[in-house]
Amino acid sequence: MAGGKIRKEKAKAPSNHYQGGISFHKSKGQHILKNPLLVDSIVQKAGIKSTDVILEIGPGTGNLTKKLLEAGKEVIAVELDSRMVLELQRRFQGTPYSNRLKVIQGDVLKTELPRFDICVANIPYQISSPLTFKLLFHPTSFRCAVIMYQREFAMRLVAQPGDNLYCRLSVNTQLYARVSHLLKVGKNNFRPPPKVDSSVVRIEPRKPQPQVNKKEWDGFLRVCFIRKNKTLGSIFRQKSVLLMLEKNFKTLQAVLASLNGSTGEAAGMDLGDQSMGMEDDDNEMDDDGDVEMDEGQGGEFKEKVMNVLKEGGFEEKRSSKLSQQDFLYLLSLFNKSGIHFS
Repeated sequence: MAGGKIRKEKAKAPSNHYQGGISFHKSKGQHILKNPLLVDSIVQKAGIKSTDVILEIGPGTGNLTKKLLEAGKEVIAVELDSRMVLELQRRFQGTPYSNRLKVIQGDVLKTELPRFDICVANIPYQISSPLTFKLLFHPTSFRCAVIMYQREFAMRLVAQPGDNLYCRLSVNTQLYARVSHLLKVGKNNFRPPPKVDSSVVRIEPRKPQPQVNKKEWDGFLRVCFIRKNKTLGSIFRQKSVLLMLEKNFKTLQAVLASLNGSTGEAAGMDLGDQSMGMEDDDNEMDDDGDVEMDEGQGGEFKEKVMNVLKEGGFEEKRSSKLSQQDFLYLLSLFNKSGIHFS
């Protein structure tokens, strides 16, 4: 229009969210490793043997896949995105690697994983927790997993008692595996770059696996980490905790009674050995509005719970400072007294 201002459109900066004509979706956790030196370092630190069957999760366009094929016997790649599956097949078709690469299209959390020796993966960060425990509870044993995680999640995995990031996730993971931090990875090593830095972690399942009731163990830790910096005495005086434990106690007593005093059989009962709810985040549980029972409230059952804590010397201790062995010992004291968490 005459006299009007002409709006100049800014030229759009070229997107770097492409490789081989494929666009990557941040919302789906698609961040492809672009630094070949980093890829080489991950493969080297994984300690792959020439006889290894390697599980790769989220292979993307195959930058890491190629190095894994060079190092091991076979690669089983699980990929959700059909575009990436086609790119993988195109990239390795007609090469010496084609008959040593098996691609499974699907959601890794819903896929029955085959036997493998080692897992090496740059995973979508939103599945970090459920995937970690899916691997740890895999029915066939494997040597180790070397996985790229969001840095804060990785540091939670390896945190020790007294560390700021020590939490329920730390205790749970380290019960089932030895966990070590291998590499810090800056966000500019990816295309497109994520908002945060990453870390590579090595996870070695313990052999033999600990003989614990998974649901009981997880229920116990959920209570202990309601507020990890509160004393356990304060946590176990909370009304909601005592009511839950007393309900479990009465249920078990009813089962014992129905078995006509067959305590040996009842003691060996499986109270619900199911996979833990590890998909939950590890923020402390919300106990806003919960109250501690007064000294005169709660009666015999509250006294029973407090006596367990006093017997083990745990009443004034805090979960943020307790070791895995401390938690196992305290749980055994509760169970010995007939107090259960599932």
